[in-house]
Formats: sequence, structure tokens, C-alpha cells
Amino acid sequence: MAKEYDLVIVGGGTGGYVAAIRASQLGLKTAIVEKKKLGGTCLHSGCIPTKTFLKSAEVYRTMKVSHLYGVFSTDGTPTIDLNKIQERKNIVIDQLHKGVQMLIKKGKIDVYSGIGRILGPSIFSPLPGTISVELEDEVENEMLIPKFVLLATGSEPKEIPHFPFDGEKILSSDDMLHLKELPKSIIIVGGGVIGIEFASMLADFDVEVLLIEAAERILPQEDHDISIDLTKHLKKKGIKIFTSTEVLSYPSMNENEVVIQVKHADQELSIVAEKLLVSVGRKPTTQGIGLENTDIVVHNGYIEVNEYYQTKESHIYAIGDCIGGMQLAHVATKEGIIAVEHMTNKNPQTLNYSHVPKCVYSFPEVASVGLTEEEARSKYNELKVGKFPFKGIGKALVNGHSDGFIKMIADAKTNDLLGIHMIGAQVTDLIAEASLATTLDATPDEIANTTHPHPTLSEIFAEVSLLVEGKPIHF
Repeated sequence: MAKEYDLVIVGGGTGGYVAAIRASQLGLKTAIVEKKKLGGTCLHSGCIPTKTFLKSAEVYRTMKVSHLYGVFSTDGTPTIDLNKIQERKNIVIDQLHKGVQMLIKKGKIDVYSGIGRILGPSIFSPLPGTISVELEDEVENEMLIPKFVLLATGSEPKEIPHFPFDGEKILSSDDMLHLKELPKSIIIVGGGVIGIEFASMLADFDVEVLLIEAAERILPQEDHDISIDLTKHLKKKGIKIFTSTEVLSYPSMNENEVVIQVKHADQELSIVAEKLLVSVGRKPTTQGIGLENTDIVVHNGYIEVNEYYQTKESHIYAIGDCIGGMQLAHVATKEGIIAVEHMTNKNPQTLNYSHVPKCVYSFPEVASVGLTEEEARSKYNELKVGKFPFKGIGKALVNGHSDGFIKMIADAKTNDLLGIHMIGAQVTDLIAEASLATTLDATPDEIANTTHPHPTLSEIFAEVSLLVEGKPIHF
């Protein structure tokens, strides 16, 4: 039997379920089709579980240096219980999952557990967009007939040729979250966000880490100064970093190790470790959802949309990882809200991606908004650039984490903020001020004139702003 809806959302991840809640608030009869669990990658195999692991790594790292704070243990050195870490991860996920389910129930949003596919024009509708749901416990598919469709199907770990995931030796980021024991050593192929976070965490857990990156530096999308400083800190942890390095061979494996051949500095090297993590990005989940039954344009697997996330089929929208761009949970939620408000003629403001903060939860953390210095110099004639170290911030010294800095870039002619880049402890929380400043078109002098409480890490914004304005106080 066919059921009619105002909106059917295919994919119940962060972008999908937030869009559903907003649609419900706007009076749309809404359904979500989700093949796994509400919350998607971010909640179950991405943002949340990796951060619980990173928190455990932080606690372990802190315990090893507690004597520096005058705190001593009579029980000897700290130990790691991976089973307990996994248990805590699952408790956090379960609590958040129940919260999402409650919100969906509160919004009177129907949820179909199964695989949703778009049908072409049929007896149900003269337009493509009817969703056929392959239900787990039903022989016959459920048919959902919506006025609008929102595709929020997300992404999945990307494999590289000849390195298929096996869940034992060659691992994806998903596999890493289900380890039963920590390896003694690991090769990580890919020095982007995912690779860096796992490298930092595993090194903190005393795993030998060998990181391979094809580009000339890790985090190649971040500001050059940030990348270089992070490299220094990761090497200090004991991570061996091979940049400008090409993987030459298939991995060879035995019971105890994985071996790959790489080309580094014009030399061929054998890299050996117990396990290998492939972290070269994520690919869109757009296969098998019926796009071929529509006029929707797809490039390299990504769905093409306009600034309101409409596809070529104007009643079908798409958001999140399946459209490419900034594959971030907080971006997907904003895109979902904009899409739903556009469907309901609310005239939403489009998303300015240059105002979106990016975060890397390594230790030290990395966070940024806007243009890198290199990008800014290619677009503007004259810049004002300031760098202020956390060593000049009292709270950073109190916390025992004074490494790192903030870098502010402004247009010398207009004084507009162009980019803010940070490396250090807790910068993924601090970056929200930078995002707000760019959104409100604040200038360095306006940030400098904002009273920041003392002692806090946030004072670094005032200090770097004064430096950019040529009026430094603590520099």
C-alpha cells in the first residue's frame, strides 16, 4: 500500500534527521528511510566514537605526565583497557542515539528501516520521486509518495586500488573503531584529517605509527604554517612521517605483519607494521538509490545541486557528503535546514562556506575558518598577518599546554577578516568565535575591543587582533 508524504528523506544521518525535525516544525508530514541506524556515520562510526577514543587517549597521556602537576600515583604506570574504552564509546553512542529517536518521535516523523530507491514516473506519480523501500521484515516493498525528496545518503570509507579492506590487516576508519586490541605498530596511508586523528590517538596509546602522505605535507588543505607546526609535534610523539611518498606495491601479508613498498626521496623503501589503515578520504553513497531513474546530474559519484540544494529534478534535493564539498556533519545540518526552508518558501539565506569552521581533533588540535595565507595572497594585493603564541596566554601555561598559536589574516585595504587558523589545546572549541566574527564581518580592531575574560584561552583572539593592528600588548 502506498503512503503519501510532504517530504521523504533518504538517509537518517546528521543532515537527514535534522532536516526532518525542521520539516516537522514547518508542518510537513515527513518520513525518513534509513538502512542502518538514525544518526548515521557521525554518531555510529565517525565523529562521536572517534572522539571518545581521543578522550581516552588524552586521559592516558595526561596520567603519564601527572607528576608535572604535582600529582603522583602509588599504583605505578597507567595501563590501557581497550574493552573499557569500547564500552564507554558504546554508552555515549547509545545515549545520543536514544536522544535522536526521542526527537524524531516528538516530531511525529515516520521512520522506515530499509533501503530507499527513487522510482521513475509510474502509476504512483507522473514525476520521478516515489521512494520504494526495501524493508527488512517485509516481502513486498513499501511505496512512499512524496511531494519533495531529500537525499542525504552520506559517504563511506574510500578504498585505493589493490588495498581492499579485509577488517583484519587492511583496515578502514570504521574497522578501527571495533579493534579488540591495540596493534603494536600500524601504517597509515593518508595524512588528511582522518589519518592525522588516528595517528595522534594511536601514538598517545604507545602504538608505533608510520604515516604516509602523497602530498608534500600533511593536512595539505590547511595553512602551511599550521601543517608544519603539527608535523613537528607529531614527530615529537614518535610518529614517523613520510611525505611526498608514493605507494608502489600491493601489500604483502602474513600472520604477523603487513609490508608495502614506497618511493620516498627517490628511494624505494619497505614499510612494515602489524596493521595498515587506509585513510584517503570518503566516497559518496549514491549507487543503488535510483538516480538513473531521474534527470539528476552526477559527477564522479557526487550529486549536482544549486545553492539551495535542488537537483535538476526541482522537487528532489540533496545534502551532505553525497554532494561533495565540505564533508562535515555541521555542514550537512545547515544544508538540510536550508533545503527544507527552501521547499517551504521561507527564503533561507544560503550557506557561505568560507564562514564554516574546520576542525582536526589530534593533539595538538587544529581549527580554521576562511582562507589560508597562500590563498589570500593569490586574491588580495596586500595583507595584514599576525601570529600570536599560546605561550603568551596565562591560562595555556596553567593548563600545561602552551604549544601552538593563532594566525589571523586580514585585507590591509578593507580590514576584512580573511582567515583565522589555530593549533593548540582546545582550539576546536575556540574556533567558534572566529566563525562568528567572519559571519558578522567583524574586523581585527572590533575583536581587539571585545573584552575577553581573564584568565582564559579566548584572550588569544584579542592579542592576535592587537598584533594585526600594530598595537600588541603581550608580544
